Amino acid sequence: MMPRHHYAALAGRRSRAPTRRRRAAGVAAVELALLLPMLVLMLFCLVDIARALESDLVLINLSRETANITARSSTVNPQTVMSAVSAAAPPLDMNHKGMIYVTELMGVQVGSSTPAVTRTVVIAQYRWDDATNNVGYRVSNYAPSSKIWSCSSWSSADGSCTSIPVVASAPSSSLMSGQLAVGQIIYVAESYYQFSMLFGTFKIGNLSMPTIGPNLYSMTVF
Repeated sequence: MMPRHHYAALAGRRSRAPTRRRRAAGVAAVELALLLPMLVLMLFCLVDIARALESDLVLINLSRETANITARSSTVNPQTVMSAVSAAAPPLDMNHKGMIYVTELMGVQVGSSTPAVTRTVVIAQYRWDDATNNVGYRVSNYAPSSKIWSCSSWSSADGSCTSIPVVASAPSSSLMSGQLAVGQIIYVAESYYQFSMLFGTFKIGNLSMPTIGPNLYSMTVF
């Protein structure tokens, strides 16, 4: 038969066990309360980063297709190309939040040295025009400037730049400078998208959600 003091010790241990479990549960609840805001912030960050990556991939494909088709079909109106390619860009809402530029560059000789030294000049540029000019299908005023060259005047007929002078005095571009042969022409397509974060930027203590956008950008040379 077990001595009485053994029964008393066993009963004491049993009575302390629920107390330990309650303490452990309380500690876990406090830890969860401290970690939950950070976990929620990380979830929001991942959602917006995933959306931005998807938008960026679509923009890359859009600029590739625009440059490819323009270079292979130089007789086709660039407005037609930009509108057709943008129509296949969902989930991006290019009509309201997008912009495309097509810039035509050419290598011209500098001086008369042999072998020829060349520079790259802008001989034409088109921007995706808006519907108010009855060209294309854009319906917004979103128009970030081209990073290749910034035109100061646009035609309402075909969206072309009207302020580019003749080739001899055409503006230079740093893109592929000295790498083009004399008379060689390349097409550069730039695509922009006004990316809006789903959750916006907010802070929890010293932690803040990173800002993505607002101007996502892709460029392709063909």
